[in-house]
Amino acid sequence: MDGKQGPDVALTASVTVADLARILAGIPAPASAAAVIDETRELEDLKSALAARQARLSVTFDLLQRREQAAAGLPADQLGAGVGAQIALARRESPARGGRLLGLARALVTEMPHTLAALETGQLNEWRATLLVRETACLPAVDRTAVDEELAPDTGAFDGAGDRAITAAARAAAYRRDPRSATQRAAHAETERHVSLRPAPDTMCYLTALLPVAEGVAVHAALTRAADALRSDGDTRSRGQLMADTLVERTTGKAGGISGIEIQLIMTDRTLLQGDSEPARLPGYGIVPAGWARTLLQNARTAAAGGPGDEQVFSTWLRRLYTAPATGDLVAMDSRARLFPPGHRRFIQARDDTCRTPYCDAPIRHLDHIIPWHNGGTTNLGNGAGLCEACNHTKETPGWNAQPRPGPRHTLQLTTPTGHTYHSTAPPLPGTALLAAPRHRREIRHIVKALRC
Repeated sequence: MDGKQGPDVALTASVTVADLARILAGIPAPASAAAVIDETRELEDLKSALAARQARLSVTFDLLQRREQAAAGLPADQLGAGVGAQIALARRESPARGGRLLGLARALVTEMPHTLAALETGQLNEWRATLLVRETACLPAVDRTAVDEELAPDTGAFDGAGDRAITAAARAAAYRRDPRSATQRAAHAETERHVSLRPAPDTMCYLTALLPVAEGVAVHAALTRAADALRSDGDTRSRGQLMADTLVERTTGKAGGISGIEIQLIMTDRTLLQGDSEPARLPGYGIVPAGWARTLLQNARTAAAGGPGDEQVFSTWLRRLYTAPATGDLVAMDSRARLFPPGHRRFIQARDDTCRTPYCDAPIRHLDHIIPWHNGGTTNLGNGAGLCEACNHTKETPGWNAQPRPGPRHTLQLTTPTGHTYHSTAPPLPGTALLAAPRHRREIRHIVKALRC
């Protein structure tokens, strides 16, 4: 060797991906602006090549797991169970995202070689390859391969094209190849209608409904008519505010607010009683300011006492949750029923907030025994965890194992069939960071004693 190194250096089998990461971290930044842009482009091409490599590895892993599951006697219709979840954990993604990534990999490797080649050479990034796969999803494998060959993005056909242009080209090619696929796709899309909630800044949220176009237009038209009628009667709210308020009133059945729905606002006793600034937590939304939480409760008290008619009407009920002074972990509560009764369910949901599988933020649907009941697991709060439905079913697949583990808060260890382990710690409750201070420990012990009395 002459000691020179460059992009043509031959990589031996002993060089690992971790070695490449260390090499990249040690490369100094270019001296000129033009060289910085050149390297930025090369790194983008490298990211695409790595995405293609991940796709090939995902398909290889799927085949290996299916063989192992078949050898273990798993029924044919269950082969491949848990594969997407393992890929998701390795990529630090949610299980739902892992399943989509596995589907993308299968399509690229087995049915769309030109798109995969474009990804490997940097002609497409992973998102645009996903668009091509998505727009051809309803085609049979033969037609999908034909569309892939027709577009041939590895020839530079999409150079300079944006997401919309790529989507339109793939959609047009798919329609020409199989006109019925459009109808089939529309029918399938209707089955995916749903309503979702996402946090927005400043204690706001996005309530989104995915609906068939006819129903969506009808809902929007009804809200528009109601808003226009109120505006013509002299209402000073904006048109958008009126549409939003009408949606809330017609959905909840209560004019001016929400009534009879439990929202489980979680805050420390200091925030509630002493005006502390420690934020509260609203399940289904996230962190909210302390002042906003107190205002919400004050409005509830005012309305319950027969306050002004414009106040929001809430029925308020206080549930005490006791925490360990050193860690802030929940250790007890008012209800002490067996077999995850409503009290224990509320306790676990308040503690876990969302699904406890790492990287999965899905809502809790199942209250799970970490150590299964049929394996001797007991029904207590330490052996309980909140999971979404998909993660609960995945956990029951052969080769998966979960165990409680000691930690600063409630902790469980998840082991996959390949032997990789992942840890999940319950999110900190409001005020947890304050609990380490000796003064706060003393104050909390006094408060807990007072509450128990």
